[in-house]
Amino acid sequence: MTVTEAPPAAVANAAPVAPARAKRRLRWQRAVSPLAILLVWEVTARAGLIPPEKLPAPSEVLRTGWRLAADGTLADHLFTSLSRAAAGLLIGGVLALLLGATAGLLRLGDDAIDPPVQMARMLPHLALVPLLIIWVGIGESMKITLVSLGVFFPLYFNVYAGIRDIDERLVEAARTCGLGTWQRIRHVVLPGAMPALFLGLRLAIGAAWLSLVVGEQTNTQNGIGFLMMEAREFSQTDVVVLGLFVYAALGLLSDVLLRTLEKRVLGWRRGLQAT
Repeated sequence: MTVTEAPPAAVANAAPVAPARAKRRLRWQRAVSPLAILLVWEVTARAGLIPPEKLPAPSEVLRTGWRLAADGTLADHLFTSLSRAAAGLLIGGVLALLLGATAGLLRLGDDAIDPPVQMARMLPHLALVPLLIIWVGIGESMKITLVSLGVFFPLYFNVYAGIRDIDERLVEAARTCGLGTWQRIRHVVLPGAMPALFLGLRLAIGAAWLSLVVGEQTNTQNGIGFLMMEAREFSQTDVVVLGLFVYAALGLLSDVLLRTLEKRVLGWRRGLQAT
């Protein structure tokens, strides 16, 4: 009796199934611990172990969020916060990319730009709020400037480091092959710096949300931060926790979207997989 071997094409088609299932399983596994925390929180709050005026149950916070979403209050404040974050991310991101690329590519730019930036990064940007109020006032400019500062430093340093970490032998090989300056930047520098760029974007977006939390709690009439400050005055703990949930959800969503984009752009790059 002879054993019939499977055609090579069938084997090739069947090989990726296991890794795909493993990836889906790992995605579900990452949701287990957050759901477990919420469950323990809900049970302890319902059992009276956590005072509701200190920390309401997640179901109460969800009910409050549904009520504020139904009357349009949550959407109005959320839109304002997103607008501020987008403006700060755009301004700080463009400056970080331009200055980081100039300092990384040009010796003159490195000498002129990097030293003052290295000095400024030692200052906690959130501590600059009183000075920013004096410089730009307490309106929208202060909040957008604060977000821009939070975005600038992590993105600048990762762009700078990503360019400087490129193997110089690759650049020399591209020059030997006849590639001009812009061609070397496009085919060697940009792909080599892209992983560091995405890391900087992830850190910058996290800093943007952190800066926005602080900025929106300073003489504001709208935004998620204002909603939380107003709720604090009336001891509405559920609204305060809801605001924290919204900030956390925005941060998580932005990170997931950026990870997805990173996988598409850097599909050629294979990193270490956790076992």
